[in-house]
Amino acid sequence: MNWPTVNWPTRQAEPVQLDYFAGTLELRGLDRAAEPPGCVWDERDACHRAPACRYAELVLWARDQGRPLENRARSYPDLTAAARGLPPSRPFQAEALDAWRRARGRGVVVLPTGAGKTHVALCAIDDRKRAALVVAPTLDLVRQWHELLTDAFGGEGGVGDIGVLGGGQHEVRPLTVSTYDSAWAHMEHLGARFGLVVFDEVHHLCSEAYAQAARLCIAPYRLGLTATPERSDGKEALLEELVGRIVYRKEIDELEGEWLAEYDVVRVEVTLSDEDRSAYDAARAEYRAFVQKSGVRLSSPQGWNELVKRAARSPEGRAALAAHRRQRALSFAAPRKLDVVAQLLEQHRGVRTLIFTDDNVTAYAIARRFLVPVITHQTKVRERSAVLKAFSQGALPVLATSRVLNEGVDVPDAQIAIIVSGTGSVREHVQRLGRVLRRREGKRAVLYELVTVDTSEANTSERRRDHVAYR
Repeated sequence: MNWPTVNWPTRQAEPVQLDYFAGTLELRGLDRAAEPPGCVWDERDACHRAPACRYAELVLWARDQGRPLENRARSYPDLTAAARGLPPSRPFQAEALDAWRRARGRGVVVLPTGAGKTHVALCAIDDRKRAALVVAPTLDLVRQWHELLTDAFGGEGGVGDIGVLGGGQHEVRPLTVSTYDSAWAHMEHLGARFGLVVFDEVHHLCSEAYAQAARLCIAPYRLGLTATPERSDGKEALLEELVGRIVYRKEIDELEGEWLAEYDVVRVEVTLSDEDRSAYDAARAEYRAFVQKSGVRLSSPQGWNELVKRAARSPEGRAALAAHRRQRALSFAAPRKLDVVAQLLEQHRGVRTLIFTDDNVTAYAIARRFLVPVITHQTKVRERSAVLKAFSQGALPVLATSRVLNEGVDVPDAQIAIIVSGTGSVREHVQRLGRVLRRREGKRAVLYELVTVDTSEANTSERRRDHVAYR
């Protein structure tokens, strides 16, 4: 006997609801045993909760489980306007974008200063076509990004105005640029409004506060940009969680010649005068005596902070810190260094030259002695713009600065860099070198590093040269 075929209706799985509330995702419609990735069970509300940064994982998990998803978390739009006026990508920029795509639109791209990291980001925004937030560490960089985004995507026929968060402005648009401070302060209210977030100078993201900006954002696509991801505290390991692994990396030596200028690094040793040597030795002995008495290990991650705490409790300790400042000033700003600067400026007369110092006092002293302009954090925006424009045009061929031009300012093409003083940071030293590596026909850049011998600055110099660019 042939029984008739009956098509019984298949039972559809109940939909899962995904919501976003102030930096947290809520997943409803699952029983406690479901164990979606990165979630914890909330007994009171009978739902799974997860940080907003787990959004992409949860969407893919629901799809893999065959569960229909009612996605009420996403509130970011797609972009319909294509980028315009972007120059063709250099081969390594195209490789970086392809590597990021293969990593499902998550990861860090490491390229030297001057190699065009921002171009990679603009191409990524154009590729994903999602509302995007660019996060930068300084207001100078915010302004530069605002101009770049406006030129590429803004205005009539594009996405309209570009939003800004920071510096007294709070305008949120499908394309917005923000400082790290503002992103941290407002992300719990904005975290569902962007599908792509770009972290410029992404090494800043690893601080405890700024990391929250990444965790509170649902953006499934994330791009970090930096020339030097490594940090002295080792927290760069956080980047894989917050943004993604390093998907592409090129160092200065790999791009030198074809895409960056060829360069030389010249270490110039300077000696202290007899008077300064006596003052240095006395100050160093006083400081070292207190360090030994305190029992603090300065090689430990918190060594210096612990020493400062102990020094603040006694007149002896405060005197030791004052001695430390004296010996540091004598080595970092030795008078004979300025004599060397005079010789180098004469040797390279008329060539665009940047003079870097560790502190404003030395930068202003150089400006007075050589009658050259100076830019510090105290320089007003309008004055800074005028000085940089004159430097770019060659009307002012020499420019002195402290740390303010290390990062966050688009510095015009220069050929000579003179490092009068600086920290032991590898990042700072690589960034300063990068300022003179913009390529042009026939150019060979030179970085001069002035080091006071037989002082603590010699050790500082060794630490900051621990990079392939100096080998």
